[in-house]
Amino acid sequence: MVVEQYRQYIQHILSERQQRSSRQKRNAEEYEVQTIFDEKQDHYQLLYVGWRGNKRDFGCVLHLDIKNGKIWIQHDGTEEGIANCLVEMGVPKQDILLAFHEPYIRQFTEFGTS
Repeated sequence: MVVEQYRQYIQHILSERQQRSSRQKRNAEEYEVQTIFDEKQDHYQLLYVGWRGNKRDFGCVLHLDIKNGKIWIQHDGTEEGIANCLVEMGVPKQDILLAFHEPYIRQFTEFGTS
């Protein structure tokens, strides 16, 4: 089933990034990189939560959803872009929507439109 494969791809990418980021941040006692996997409703996130010195740091780095058999990238705060990683794993570009672009703009990307 395609959706199950997409879930595995997303969870693999987010888990790998979480582990890599956690190793880099291990000196900070109150700082975490968290993954959130909601397979029932198909919501997936990578978050930073904690303190850097005396400054609070909280934010969503990646947010993906699976809707109607397609991967919707709601937010991508990475430099390389998670869409490219998904394509490298074998996800067809038409099954990836850059939902952070308004619907009219999506037609000008090389990815899916709806």
